[in-house]
Amino acid sequence: MDAADNPKILKGLFVRNRKRPFLPCLGFFLLLSLCSCHFPKIFVLEDPLTPQEHLNLGVAYERSGDFDSAIKEYEKASRKLPEAYFYLGNAYFQKNELKQAEVFYKKAIHYDSHNADAYNNLAWLYYVKREKLDEAETYALKAIELNPKREDTYRHTLENIRRVKD
Repeated sequence: MDAADNPKILKGLFVRNRKRPFLPCLGFFLLLSLCSCHFPKIFVLEDPLTPQEHLNLGVAYERSGDFDSAIKEYEKASRKLPEAYFYLGNAYFQKNELKQAEVFYKKAIHYDSHNADAYNNLAWLYYVKREKLDEAETYALKAIELNPKREDTYRHTLENIRRVKD
């Protein structure tokens, strides 16, 4: 039996059907979307983006307020780029998921003990939660020690912590 005997046999990518004539471009895309089971599925075996590109995409999502998408991108980046833990901490902090933010700030410090921003943000997190204020003060001082160029920012954190402690 050939296509001439049976009008429903696939001929290339097109389906002959006497009831519905084939519309050149539109028909093919309709066919593709309605009958996707007839076409092979495409699997991406390798991530086309680099970890840095995932990090950059996460920053863009975070700036637009889409924290969930940012977190997904940061998670992808963190598989090979430990600095992404700091960004994960920031995204969770902005979502007010402070427990998760704390976990990722600590991971950021673990993988890069010279990340002054991570120390400062962890200190600020404890200030916001009004807990572990002695640790928070130590972290803020560590941030100042590690990056004196940003002392004004870190000192603001330190002063707020000290004001709450008194």
